[in-house]
Amino acid sequence: MIQDLFEKKSSLSFEVFPPKKDGEFEKAFEVLDALGTLAPDYISVTYGAGGSRSGKTVKIASYIQNTLKIDAIAHMTCVGSRKEQLLEVYQALREGGVNHVLALRGDRPRDMSDEQFASRTFAHASDMIEFLHRETDLHVAGACYPEKHFESFSLESDLKNLKKKQDAGAEFFISQLFFDNDYYYSFLEKAANKGITVPICAGIMPITSSKQLGTTITLAGSSIPKALADLIAAYGDNAEEMRKAGIDYAIRQIRDLQENGVNHIHLYTMNRPKMATEIVTSIYRQKSAAHGA
Repeated sequence: MIQDLFEKKSSLSFEVFPPKKDGEFEKAFEVLDALGTLAPDYISVTYGAGGSRSGKTVKIASYIQNTLKIDAIAHMTCVGSRKEQLLEVYQALREGGVNHVLALRGDRPRDMSDEQFASRTFAHASDMIEFLHRETDLHVAGACYPEKHFESFSLESDLKNLKKKQDAGAEFFISQLFFDNDYYYSFLEKAANKGITVPICAGIMPITSSKQLGTTITLAGSSIPKALADLIAAYGDNAEEMRKAGIDYAIRQIRDLQENGVNHIHLYTMNRPKMATEIVTSIYRQKSAAHGA
């Protein structure tokens, strides 16, 4: 089970997303094969875009679990789902040999009316976690937000919701991406003060283009520290230099986390094995050198 990993001193995990089109699965499997060579402790699979979204997620998660022999976590969202729909996804996951999910509310669909949104079966991710914990044998993880969820009134209210997720059965948390480690350290302290005792994995996303940064900020609401802003200003117009600088920033961010006792790292790979390889190789080369000194 994935939660057993947290008895280790450190863990490394990846996030990937499923293909948008059915004809792109072979390419997706090639990406997964390449990422698998890096021996992550587990790989999470987002709730895919387009069509039968959960089906694509299940197919990718099953490949990770059964072909690569790496533990898989399938993202599961509830914003537009009824109980029976969640149970159908659970059954598909079970048939695919996947028994871990990351429970998320999910974004409100564009075609969802105000009335439908207000009367949805699961108002919050904690409601889905409680349901899955009661009705299935899935191992359930939750998400957390070092700078609060963009819809929350305050970090205080967000932490209360996080405690509800833990009380509902969340076995560990994976954080939203962040670029300023000080926010994360402060969040860990406040979470502990609220009674959060389950493990928390730090989510890191390398920013390799200025365009990606704009999209990421819109989706995640993460603040941009001066060091990253300066990097964008210096290299944003040079694609290759921006890529190198963004990867280097992520490496330095991870090293700082590890030096401060944060050893469970979740890398948002964006399905880019080369980038992930550069980061993982650099991090573990440095750690090996430090142990050999």
